[in-house]
Amino acid sequence: MTRTNIIEKMNEAPLVFDGAMGTVIYERGVFINACFDELNLTRPDLIKSIHREYIDAGADVILTNTFGANRFKLEKFGLGNKVYDINYAGAKIAREEAGEDIYVLGCVGPCLNRGASITVENVDKLRENYEEQIKGLFDGGVDGIILETFHNLEEIDLAAEIIKKYKLPLITSLACRKEKETLNGLNIKDAIKYLDKNDNIDAVGLNCIIGPHAMLSVLEDVINLTSKPFVVEPNAGHPQNVDGRMIYMSTPEYFTTYCQNFIRLGVRGVGGCCGTTPKHIEEMSKGVKSLTGVKKHLAIEKIETMSDVDIKVTPTEEKSNFARKLFSGNKVVTMEITPPRSVVLEQVLNKVRECKDAGVDAINIPDGPRASSRISSLVTAIMIEREVGIETILHYCCRDRNLIGMQSDLLGGYAAGLKNYLIVTGDPPKLGDYPEATAVFDIDAVGLTKVVHNLNRGFDVAGNVINPPTSILIGVGANPCAVDIEKEINHLKNKFNAGAEYVITQPVFDPDALISFIGKMEKADIHLPLVAGIWPLVSLKNALFLKNEVPGVVVPDSVIEKMEKAKTKEDGVKYGVEIAHEIKEIISSYVNGYQISAPFGRVDIGLEVVK
Repeated sequence: MTRTNIIEKMNEAPLVFDGAMGTVIYERGVFINACFDELNLTRPDLIKSIHREYIDAGADVILTNTFGANRFKLEKFGLGNKVYDINYAGAKIAREEAGEDIYVLGCVGPCLNRGASITVENVDKLRENYEEQIKGLFDGGVDGIILETFHNLEEIDLAAEIIKKYKLPLITSLACRKEKETLNGLNIKDAIKYLDKNDNIDAVGLNCIIGPHAMLSVLEDVINLTSKPFVVEPNAGHPQNVDGRMIYMSTPEYFTTYCQNFIRLGVRGVGGCCGTTPKHIEEMSKGVKSLTGVKKHLAIEKIETMSDVDIKVTPTEEKSNFARKLFSGNKVVTMEITPPRSVVLEQVLNKVRECKDAGVDAINIPDGPRASSRISSLVTAIMIEREVGIETILHYCCRDRNLIGMQSDLLGGYAAGLKNYLIVTGDPPKLGDYPEATAVFDIDAVGLTKVVHNLNRGFDVAGNVINPPTSILIGVGANPCAVDIEKEINHLKNKFNAGAEYVITQPVFDPDALISFIGKMEKADIHLPLVAGIWPLVSLKNALFLKNEVPGVVVPDSVIEKMEKAKTKEDGVKYGVEIAHEIKEIISSYVNGYQISAPFGRVDIGLEVVK
């Protein structure tokens, strides 16, 4: 069987790496002063069982138990003559357990201690060690090599030169401190740029030292500095001393949330380092593999017309009252109101009546926001339009329904009078209250946009005629503060080409970022009316939650500093509304309207921003 090169595989879709080996070995009762690498020879069944646990947990890639299997480390245990044997055995154990479906990477740790450098005295010993070590891993059957927790760039160059003699794919991962430096004090940006230029290195990464939150901060600074696939393996978090034992308090759920954010930023491999266990990888694997971009979507063809079918297509600006105002040049104002966790809609309807009386043009209805379960957003939208007489913009996501169900919902919603939609991919279940729920994601927002576009032209996905056709106004989302802004622009371009007719952004707290994004849209020939998301903050806690926990939302430090001045709840609301008005004023000449959020259901606060 010819195995796809692991680098090619990562380029196709992100892979899940395993977690810590040393942590689990220690949990199995092996003393910390023992040579963990020697267990490949003395207790192969133990190492094999740990590999099996990680594979069963969902890992696509496992690493050999050879991190410290170099001559410099092994000599301390009197095992300097066992370099080849221990590496060969480690690779052989992993290969046998992995079979043909799972990738095996030979794990190689640094020989040099922190602060040490290559000298005339040690260079020959280093070279001999790597020659012996890599040969053992190669002969044992690894699919590639990963240099983990390295800090000396010269040592990386030396090892990479030897590894490439074996034509093995090479991933090089740096240990990074929270100060955004390598262990040798080199700026992490400079280090990643250096690795990017080394032709012997196929992928780069970060691992160890820091936990998921700090790792995300570093990753945001460096991921765009290389075109090579990026691998991230954070520690479980900061360990705490509990009765003399260092315990990692980070939960698998917490770990998973950040790994999903890594994938959203463009990481192609995620795993765990110190403190992570098969439970972390099991939770993370389910969360990551449910993400769009990891899961393969059904291909949807965009249909414009068929010559033998007479179908009248409604012009975009005539599809709804909201569409008429949006395309007339007048600014639209919408209010986002979340469906309740209840079967009683009266309170929501009363809030909507307040919005209508205040001149709001339409009500935005989120679809299972943050993967939460509430009364049907579709039913909520229908009831609002019937009972209050104001148009809605129904958010519709790809997470919960297969392609057949989505088409049925769209046709049924339109038949009930719903004409404005915002097409979104949707948060994965792992972010919400039901982490074990299955995510469907037959298609993403681009695919669903094509589906609606086709229905508007009288055809379903299979090409069956739907006549008369729907006349749905197709909205899509965008994040003007995305870390990889070019990727976000390209994604929006794909939505535009798929048939999108307007765009609503994530909440905007950085006006300059939005204005820059609009400029990039123009350069990319994306001609869509843009409605800016405005979220009035209510407290410092609210601001920090949005900044740290909500994917796609960027809250600048200047906003945090202003919210820190609030001494009371009333101050928090006051400052939040002031910030929202300031943002509206700055972006007014650039946008076609505003989507105002009602924080925590407080329509009164949202309406303060409408004024």
